[in-house]
Amino acid sequence: MTEERTTRQRERQGVVVSDQMDKTIVVRVSAVKPHAQYKKVVRKTDRLKAHDEKNEARIGDTVLVRECRPLSRDKTWRLIKVLQRAE
Repeated sequence: MTEERTTRQRERQGVVVSDQMDKTIVVRVSAVKPHAQYKKVVRKTDRLKAHDEKNEARIGDTVLVRECRPLSRDKTWRLIKVLQRAE
């Protein structure tokens, strides 16, 4: 199959906040949107555990992760690529 198939898997972009576990990274994903009723801007932050097979991501890197089948109790995301390295 080709890489450009249509999938229902979500992709998120975020910053790596932890890489201490083997083959696992913790990614902070932030979203800013207005509240549905009150229209005040609300910031929401999620922490996702993602599978990093080659242990290539480091703290501070901006990464792209994609949803996948459950790999463990908490880990349901997979690292696609490192978009920007931390300085």
